[in-house]
Amino acid sequence: MASLYYSSESSDSDGGIDRKSLDLSYLMLDSDSLSSYLRNSVQEQSSAYQHQGSRLTSISAIGNQTNEDDDGSQQEERIKLQKQMESLTTEAMGQDFSKLNSTTKKAPSLPNRGLERAISLLPFVVQDPDENDGSEPKTLMQDNITEKLFLNHNIILSVPYEIVFFHKLKSLDLSNNNLSHINDFILHLPELQSLHLKNNNLDSYGLPKELAVLSKLREINLSGNQLTTVPPQLFEVSSLKYLYLGNNNISEVQPEIKALQNLQVLHLGSNNLTMVPEELGALSSLCALVLCNNKLRRLPQAISRLTSLRSLLLHNNNLCCLPVEIVKLRGLNELSLRDNPLVTRFVNLCAKDLIYTPPSLKELAARSVQLNRITYSASDLPVHLHNYLLSGHKCVNPKCKGVYFSSCVEHIKFVDFCGMYRVPLMHYLCSSRCTSQTPSAYYTRRLSSSDSEDDRAPDTTMRRVLLG
Repeated sequence: MASLYYSSESSDSDGGIDRKSLDLSYLMLDSDSLSSYLRNSVQEQSSAYQHQGSRLTSISAIGNQTNEDDDGSQQEERIKLQKQMESLTTEAMGQDFSKLNSTTKKAPSLPNRGLERAISLLPFVVQDPDENDGSEPKTLMQDNITEKLFLNHNIILSVPYEIVFFHKLKSLDLSNNNLSHINDFILHLPELQSLHLKNNNLDSYGLPKELAVLSKLREINLSGNQLTTVPPQLFEVSSLKYLYLGNNNISEVQPEIKALQNLQVLHLGSNNLTMVPEELGALSSLCALVLCNNKLRRLPQAISRLTSLRSLLLHNNNLCCLPVEIVKLRGLNELSLRDNPLVTRFVNLCAKDLIYTPPSLKELAARSVQLNRITYSASDLPVHLHNYLLSGHKCVNPKCKGVYFSSCVEHIKFVDFCGMYRVPLMHYLCSSRCTSQTPSAYYTRRLSSSDSEDDRAPDTTMRRVLLG
């Protein structure tokens, strides 16, 4: 199950650092030192290309000569260098060399003007914002090779400007630094997929407001920071699949989280949550939900709509019971409930909350309208009453035809999980005189014609229920 909690984007397939990675981690670099390292790296790469470029120019001149004086060794060397040049230009320009040659009037077999033009395009002029003294701007080369940049475990206070040179960067690790703010420089990384910012000093306003321009961003790790709410700009990054917000001070999850329809892993463990919104149930792609080490007393009924959920970690909370709808999660194969007052302290901590509030006159009237099937239209009622009538719920007891709106009876039923664990599930009944069957009987009752064939399968996929 551990593989559910980590994205495929953040792991190295070959188990090591490849030639497309630049590792500057654990060097105790400050921001200025890091700027120098990154600048030197780009300039060294530029020098290497310029050196190779002078060789390529010589090859081009050779290509314009006749082949009559070439012996076998010269021809072989020329072909070898031609292939090196094509490979170099492809990497440097980030495009197919054959397409570049096709833009010329002729398509010579040997590198000539087309390649010289490609080489001349490699460097570009950059004016450092810290050097506005009127001097000539320096010529630097854009790094189109590096895809992974490791800057973790340093003493960086701000993201250096030189980060914009790494145009092909896919993964950026700035974890374990002293960052309190991420500036807009990272918005100039159009290929970025993974952004690791854990264990810094970022608050809820520490991220760029226009984060959504990173349209390929799949993973953000903000664990171990100073967040009190989920940064609202995250809700605009619709491409997100993995969101790690653990070990912060988050006390509220905004309803706007429903916008992250591609989210597969949501880690909110070790925060100060007392509740999670109903809108969480709209995340239909969610496979792993981590809510452990919070202060949750209840879960919303909408949790049953997370049909893709495989792992649900709820340990070390204040949960007295679970919503009965949780039995609908037949794909769930790991449920962690340890260190909750579910059983041992249930009577002392939870039973006092189960107080039945008599229904209001408005609720009694609405129940009568629904039970007697009184016909009405939207124009017959004020908008708020019409909406109220649409918010009714059926009693959980399959033998009862009652309904309820804002007033219901909370009824606890202890149910066997995996044949050995007794877990309390919360039922909502329309009346204190109404009794309910066990959730298993409720779940396997006769299905309506609108239920799918998948709903007819028995609930047999639960693998692990961790109570201790």
